Amino acid sequence: MKLKHIIYYILLILPLAASAQSGEYAFGFLRLPYSSHAAALGGDNISLIKDDITLTMHNPALLANVSDNTMNISYMSYMGDCNVGGAAYGKTFGERSSFAVFARYVDYGKFDGYTEDNIYTGTFSAKDMDLTFTYCYLLGERWSGGVSGKLIYSKYETMYALGLGVDLGINYYDADRNLSLSLACKNLGGQVKAFEEELETMPMDFQLGITKGFRHAPIRISALLNNMHRWDKSHFYNADGSKDSFGELLLKHFIIGADILIGKNFDISLGYNYRASRELSASGKGLDGFSIGAGLHLNKVKFNASYSQLHTASHSLLFNLSYSL
Repeated sequence: MKLKHIIYYILLILPLAASAQSGEYAFGFLRLPYSSHAAALGGDNISLIKDDITLTMHNPALLANVSDNTMNISYMSYMGDCNVGGAAYGKTFGERSSFAVFARYVDYGKFDGYTEDNIYTGTFSAKDMDLTFTYCYLLGERWSGGVSGKLIYSKYETMYALGLGVDLGINYYDADRNLSLSLACKNLGGQVKAFEEELETMPMDFQLGITKGFRHAPIRISALLNNMHRWDKSHFYNADGSKDSFGELLLKHFIIGADILIGKNFDISLGYNYRASRELSASGKGLDGFSIGAGLHLNKVKFNASYSQLHTASHSLLFNLSYSL
């Protein structure tokens, strides 16, 4: 009955979100990847089965695969002077329940302030923070479900905003077929204190993901269908100002990636995000939208690093280090 209830609530929320497809939202930093492995697979992944606590920030149902007493620290350099730091801790309770807490801080650097009359007023900072609490329950031999609650805070100069958000996720994993399927509803919620007078929603995303491994080949393929509730062309942007055809719009809903497994302790990941390429690059050519990463997984220590080519003039580096007590 618990599994049926989770599926019921997810399907109930989906049409409600589809009726509120606004292109305006707050707390856009919630779309940034937390997991280096997910970043290497194109920027997001909700179906990868690994003992990796950072993947839980992409789908709370994946916490079922994480070892007891796992700690993590993360760092990402993003566009310009933007730096992102994070920390996490996960704990299991009994044979079916797991709990984790995550904290993330985004610093956009220093800015020069001016009045409307172009009078210099000094420097100011801009920052975002979120604190996430995740609970996961093993529903059966192949099913797990999870929920995350988020406390969100943003401060730009003297203005600030507060928000509350929820992520829901469910995962099906067949170890015999090395097949994983996931459904996630992310960033449900909105502001409780706005920057100005009008309250804004969050960057809500409904996603369907699949990961498939192969018995006789050292490779694992992942695909993600995101923004399942958004199919209006006005919700998508191109850096060159062009309008999408139906085929281009469809491609913007998919992220693809592959892992090359080198032994039991090392892997190399590749990914491509067509939407990132079109939104951040006027040319849409070269390596824009591509990402690559690698992971070393020992008994208690796990290290992942990824590189994402966001634009010809900008890139992103993300590092995760985890330790299981």
